[in-house]
Amino acid sequence: MCRTQNITYLFTSLVFLLSIVSCKNQSTDDSQVFYYNESSGVQTLDPAFARSQSVMWTVHQLYNTLVEIDSNLNIVPGIAKRWNISPDRLVYTFYLRDSIYFHDNDAFPNGRGRKLTASDVAYSLNRIIDPATASPGAWIFNERINKDGFRAVNDTIFELHLSRPFHPILGILSMPYCSIVPKEAVEKYGKDFRKHPCGTGPFMLRYWDEGQAMVLEKNTNYWEYDSSGKRLPYLKAVSISYNTNKATEFLLLRQNKLSFINDVDAAFKDEVISKKGELRDEWKDKFVLKKGPFMNVEYYGILVDESNPLVKNSPLKIKKIRQAINYGIDRNKFMLYLRNSLGMAAEAGFVPRGLPSENTEFVKGYNYDPAKALQLLKEAGFPKGKNLPVIKLISVPMYADIGSFVARELENIGIKLQLEVLQKSVLMEQTAKSQAAFFRGSWIADYPDAENYLAVFYSKNPAPPNYTRYNNAAYDRLYEEAIRETNDSLRYNLYRKMDQMIMNDAPIVPLFYDEVIRLIQPKVKNFYSDPMNMLELRRVYMEE
Repeated sequence: MCRTQNITYLFTSLVFLLSIVSCKNQSTDDSQVFYYNESSGVQTLDPAFARSQSVMWTVHQLYNTLVEIDSNLNIVPGIAKRWNISPDRLVYTFYLRDSIYFHDNDAFPNGRGRKLTASDVAYSLNRIIDPATASPGAWIFNERINKDGFRAVNDTIFELHLSRPFHPILGILSMPYCSIVPKEAVEKYGKDFRKHPCGTGPFMLRYWDEGQAMVLEKNTNYWEYDSSGKRLPYLKAVSISYNTNKATEFLLLRQNKLSFINDVDAAFKDEVISKKGELRDEWKDKFVLKKGPFMNVEYYGILVDESNPLVKNSPLKIKKIRQAINYGIDRNKFMLYLRNSLGMAAEAGFVPRGLPSENTEFVKGYNYDPAKALQLLKEAGFPKGKNLPVIKLISVPMYADIGSFVARELENIGIKLQLEVLQKSVLMEQTAKSQAAFFRGSWIADYPDAENYLAVFYSKNPAPPNYTRYNNAAYDRLYEEAIRETNDSLRYNLYRKMDQMIMNDAPIVPLFYDEVIRLIQPKVKNFYSDPMNMLELRRVYMEE
């Protein structure tokens, strides 16, 4: 623990120095510092590369987007105070606030941050799709934007021109990829812009020792105010540590050196969380447990491209075998014993709960029905699994226990699984190259619309996201109709039909719909989670 204690001491010292040099006249004192640990580290502070949660969380503190998503998954104003949509839904006109300034930075004359304009919006979005940037987020505008589709009409009006109607475009514009950056800073720092961020967000980078520590300080010129007219954010600073050991992270939380932890590691889950998913009595006066829907579905994918040799020689090419596997797993059982009731058994479709289309209320998936599974095996020509070849399931270390559980469940109906555990990066490479016939997968929404999940099975999409190589002309027609549909009710109905089609064809085995799980210090107030599991700190404060 010596190294951890030294790092914690370093944080405290840095924050103390920060308070002396930059916060003399603020009403908050040194207690208004939010501490959290990022076990996977932060690789970049350039929003064009915000593909991981750790980067998204940090970028969200430093930058703003045109529009945002609130805790109820509604699209709300951000940099844009309002917008209009043309009758043909091809032109979106955004009216920008004229009181937003970039952080002070050496890229600007005299180091003073300048006012944000519509030209900055056009530059930032064009930068994402510029091949020279090589942003992993370039796909978000693929075949959706007209040539010269990002236009600054004047300093406060920005236009987005689509090549065809696409209802989820506002959700896409809320993604961290679409954060607004100044051209001067990008050009001044080049590739080093990743460690010299310059945005308009509630916090600014004060200190970053890569792999060790990061401190963000309050942006005293931030443009947002609360309902009583007080300027946001309330916090004085955010301090981020990089302990990779989850046990150390939990110990730091117990020692009141972290403000919260995200998720509960399996190593101490049973100690803290009951089988009913509640905080055990001995911890109730120490932490606050907050849970909520998370736009993440965990599943097993099944390769269904019959031109692939793996599929030609696999019993999984038979739909009734795939359906039997789905019926043969007691999802509620492993949710209780392996997940401590954190999350919900996936007995509906691929689209998780919490989205406006309410797929989980209407789509019929697979409940536990071993009799039905045995019937399907018999109809497929393998009564009680007789003569059925062994099926290899590839998973990752984090979910090896669920893989073992599923193997035992299916053995009860005559299906033999061979579980192989690979590192996540290796499995992702195999699934991208269609080299895995039966594999663990997960899909976290990029934006709050069921289309983002259903695109996973659109045949014109490569892998990723179409890892199963599902190809169904009827499904594709429904998908293309849905993205053109402007009426919400009709579009949601199409979403449910597609989700049901996926369940009927069974190219996947949905396992569970995830939850956002946070253990929080009682003194942390106004700290709320949302189904996107974004880290929102603008209104957080520490109770004295």
